[in-house]
Amino acid sequence: MQSPTQFLSSHGFDLAAIAPEALLRLFDAAMTRGLDGCTENALPMLPAFLTTGRRVPADTPVAVLDAGGTNLRAATVRFDADRRPHIEDFVRTQIPGAQSEVTVDEFYDALADLLTPHAAKAKSIGFCFSYPAETTPDCDARLICWTKQIRAPAVVGTLAGANLRQRLARRGCDRPVVVLNDTVAAVLSGAATNSRHASHVGFILGTGSNTAYVERIANIRKLRNPRLKLTDTMVVNVESGSFSLAPRSRFDERFDATLPDCGAYAFEKMIGGAYLGRLGHAILQEAARAGLFSPAAATALLAMPAPDNKDLDLFCHNPQQPPTTFAALPLANADRCVIVELCTPVYSRAALFAAVNIAAAVIRTGAGHDPQHPVGVNIDGSTYYRTRTIPFAARVQEHLRRLLDPRDIHWEPLAIAESPILGAAVAGLTGPTTGKAAG
Repeated sequence: MQSPTQFLSSHGFDLAAIAPEALLRLFDAAMTRGLDGCTENALPMLPAFLTTGRRVPADTPVAVLDAGGTNLRAATVRFDADRRPHIEDFVRTQIPGAQSEVTVDEFYDALADLLTPHAAKAKSIGFCFSYPAETTPDCDARLICWTKQIRAPAVVGTLAGANLRQRLARRGCDRPVVVLNDTVAAVLSGAATNSRHASHVGFILGTGSNTAYVERIANIRKLRNPRLKLTDTMVVNVESGSFSLAPRSRFDERFDATLPDCGAYAFEKMIGGAYLGRLGHAILQEAARAGLFSPAAATALLAMPAPDNKDLDLFCHNPQQPPTTFAALPLANADRCVIVELCTPVYSRAALFAAVNIAAAVIRTGAGHDPQHPVGVNIDGSTYYRTRTIPFAARVQEHLRRLLDPRDIHWEPLAIAESPILGAAVAGLTGPTTGKAAG
């Protein structure tokens, strides 16, 4: 009988075979192709038309809306004279389309209803819209596709800022809207609250994953806009979850085939919390068919619904005190050990891939060679901070040191609370690089 390691390797899941430097080169090349405007084997590299370093006005309220994953949040934000943020009247609900399909009007009316009390107290709006979208020069965003299985197909192709502003105007609250991605917000919140860093990266690893960083406009060769100075910089939304050149196992391919967006966002499906539990489930069921478990455990695992990531992570962290999803399974100690040996590599691989992703963005900033002024990497997301199977954040940072130390690049991890809210507030207060907000 194969060992768990041999079984994984026979299906193409072999951590020892992954060469981080080679993967980093592939990632960087995909970024370059995206900046050049290519589409084949390229990352989207979406210009955000926002930049760091602008003065954030003090004691000026701004209305903020944050739509990401399945959550919808609103607040009023202001920064005091010492750059300390103050979040007021915070509210949270579920994004329309998370449970059942909604129309365009149902979607944007729900957003406007939630935001109206905040917009009434402010002169501008920052809208953190954390789905794949093409940002316009006036910082609106046209939705490219949904992720996280949101069911609002009619919203695809619409302009998020213009539609929100239109519906706010009907409610007597016409305000300019600046739309940005959550990773762009992570960059802006990092830059607004930390002045010692030479440049900035934002990285999200929660239910999904994405990256943004500060790029020189001269390097965004697909961008042709006479209002932009080539000597300036701009935040770029990498949409790194769509990276397609990371080595995938047959488990990844089979799991992906069960999803409605098969073939899209392959990288995110190997590191995002929305997928790790189900990927582990696919591995366990295949192992059960291959005879790696006792007969009783194999039968139970084949009938078991896919656990969410939290449950699989908790089991691997302490299999002797399993979460509810696993508690009723007839597992012998040997079965528990096999589950841990099969699924721990899922998290180890995610940590390595996350590090390659971050390193590629840090390198692209061109900064960090002065240890007194490192690149600030603002990291957000539950998968990064709460994974317990392995010391996830420490493992990512260990990989990063191996990738960046030989290049003499200095970086510093940041963990800024409420980054999407604060970054959206900065964007709403400072506006787009072209000087005019959406609407």
